[in-house]
Amino acid sequence: MGHKVVVFDISVVRALWETRVKKHKAWQKKEAERLEKSALEKIKEEWNFVAECRRKGIPQAVYCKNGFVDTSVRLLDKIERNSLARQSSLSKEGHKWSSEFVFELFGEHWKEFPDSLKEQTHLKEWHISNTLIQIIPTYIELFQAMRILDLPKNQISRLPAEIGRLKNLKELNVSFNYLKSIPPELGDCENLEKLDCSGNLELTELPFELSNLKQASFVDISANKFSSVPICVLRMSNLQWLDISNNNLNDLPQDIDRLEELQTFLLYKNKLTYLPYALLNLKKLTLLVVSGDHLVELPTALCDSSTPLKFISLMDNPIENTQCQDGDELVESERDRQHFDKEFMKAYIEDLKERESVPSYTTKVSFSLQL
Repeated sequence: MGHKVVVFDISVVRALWETRVKKHKAWQKKEAERLEKSALEKIKEEWNFVAECRRKGIPQAVYCKNGFVDTSVRLLDKIERNSLARQSSLSKEGHKWSSEFVFELFGEHWKEFPDSLKEQTHLKEWHISNTLIQIIPTYIELFQAMRILDLPKNQISRLPAEIGRLKNLKELNVSFNYLKSIPPELGDCENLEKLDCSGNLELTELPFELSNLKQASFVDISANKFSSVPICVLRMSNLQWLDISNNNLNDLPQDIDRLEELQTFLLYKNKLTYLPYALLNLKKLTLLVVSGDHLVELPTALCDSSTPLKFISLMDNPIENTQCQDGDELVESERDRQHFDKEFMKAYIEDLKERESVPSYTTKVSFSLQL
């Protein structure tokens, strides 16, 4: 028995494919028009513009008016020219005293503190950022009038024990550095009200001695590797704001209700499977933000709209990898990504506080950006 051969008219096959190609092109055109009109594309454009402004050090107040972002290229050029003009008017060394009690230092050309700083022991504030400084000098203990140590986004790998002698210190910001531990002597700064250790990525615990910080009302230890809420934090009786998001928490302590003054509790980007009923005992709690992807059990009263508590359960965006239209991948460091994510969530949470009610569910949309 011979082989059977099926013969088609080539013109029929050609017509079929031409029809399919025509339909596909029409669909592509329609999809492009839809994306052009999409609000998501406008949001993405605004965030790209905001990222570019932040990269160039342009203040938010300049390009954001009444909550709206002006994304015109002409405005960006004008802002950049003004920014360069201001920078050139500053001291060529890249540091200045904005007042006789405030010291500011910035720029990656700085790897250590200027020698003249040691003589300025009357200073009350240090604002140091975006430098390559790794070590805080031990002579910091001489600055007994110090109120604010603002040291974000440097290369600081450790804090000296002498920091505990700053008895008047009220604010310490060491976010987005390279700290792996916090000195227990910090617990001697009994007037400390604000502690920000976020974005160091490697912190796993806080020393028990920080239990002495009874005046602390704000603690941010997000974007680290904490597997539980530090015991010392539970003993900060005046704590009103606690951000422990983006860590390795699997559960919360049953005595979390010891934080009687707590008003804002941020827990998103952890792996919590349940929330303890002790949260209901936090009578002053007005905002609770968690990631809902792993939650299987929570007190139903948390979702009761009749209470003043705003309970937000964020669902992570299932789209993990985003590419540009030309196929180029956007590469960014982990710290930059965490910093942008934190700024995004900060703006989002501030907006939530102003709302009278919250959505029944919230999907956090992520953009991959070059910062």
